[in-house]
Amino acid sequence: MIDFSLEKNQIELREKVRDFANRVMKPEARKYDELAEFPWPIVKKAYEEGIMNGPMSPEYGGHGYSILESAISSEELGAGCVGIGICMDASTLALTPLYLGASEEQKKRFFGQINEEKSVAGYALTEPNAGSDVAGIKSNAILHGDKYILNGHKRFITNGSPSSFLTVFALTNSEKGARSLTAFVVPTNSPGVEMVADMRKMGQRASIQTEFKFHDVEIPIKNRIGEEGNGFLLAMRTFDRTRTGVAALSLGNAREAFETAKHWAKNRIQFGKPITVNQGVSFMLADMATEIEAARLITWHAAWAYDNGQKSAGLLSAMSKLYASDVGMRVTTDAVQVMAGDGYSHDYLVEKMMRDAKLCQIYEGTNQIQRLVIGKGILK
Repeated sequence: MIDFSLEKNQIELREKVRDFANRVMKPEARKYDELAEFPWPIVKKAYEEGIMNGPMSPEYGGHGYSILESAISSEELGAGCVGIGICMDASTLALTPLYLGASEEQKKRFFGQINEEKSVAGYALTEPNAGSDVAGIKSNAILHGDKYILNGHKRFITNGSPSSFLTVFALTNSEKGARSLTAFVVPTNSPGVEMVADMRKMGQRASIQTEFKFHDVEIPIKNRIGEEGNGFLLAMRTFDRTRTGVAALSLGNAREAFETAKHWAKNRIQFGKPITVNQGVSFMLADMATEIEAARLITWHAAWAYDNGQKSAGLLSAMSKLYASDVGMRVTTDAVQVMAGDGYSHDYLVEKMMRDAKLCQIYEGTNQIQRLVIGKGILK
């Protein structure tokens, strides 16, 4: 029998992260958006309160969350501030290839470093000519004796400049192309790692995206994740596991925008009555609420499928990311419309939520790519 109720520990998790978002994130959301500065004090506080690295095993400093529990947590982080929330979730993204493919020694070493430093990591896959087309990657790491020599160019790397290390995907044999794609752990303070620039962007400005160039960077063999040539599979397995997190962040952002607009509309008096008596407004709010509920259901379904080893998990994760981030864009746009001039003004955060929503449709695979993935999946 289908049961949509949460277990006691899941309810407690939701309340814990919601409290953190309300108490720590929301009061600082506008400041970090304006500063376009990485929110180190909030990340450190998240470590202290047990918010960081939730899906990682407790033996590696995490909390052992299921993917469903991770989605529950990410929704609350998204409601607090998507830009700050992705600083935490993007670190989980970067650690996931290690979680899936690293040796026990590597997990203890690198997870131990992240937890000891209370730091973050970055996921370095995208290049100037290889975004959605992972097969177009040109960065290469060629084995010389007991180390690899890395050369290449990465961009749009979330958590880039603040990171202790990057999970870098590079070719170990250019002639084999994507069949030689391999993942490596590369400390950002390694000689030859050049941080070119942090990206200036429209929304999620608390999150930092960095462009890197690698010039003969030496990587010891012990920093290779798994075997040579398993990078493409590892990257895809990582996205299957993490895309529900993007969906949940989008959902939380949409929920917060909806609640803000609803409260405002109930208290906005025109012609002697709250504007919610007008169908033009109440119907918009009805559609917003319905789409939020639908987005949560598909996100939870995708997370549940992954946790239970369902073959449909990858397809559903793409669907959840596509649908929830599209809902996030529609709902935040409508929230601005409902609130009219106030919604567009700096006095309320819904204009920020609308700007933040857009990036969720782009990172971890654009929504056009998600449609391509879904189309291939349903037509097999």
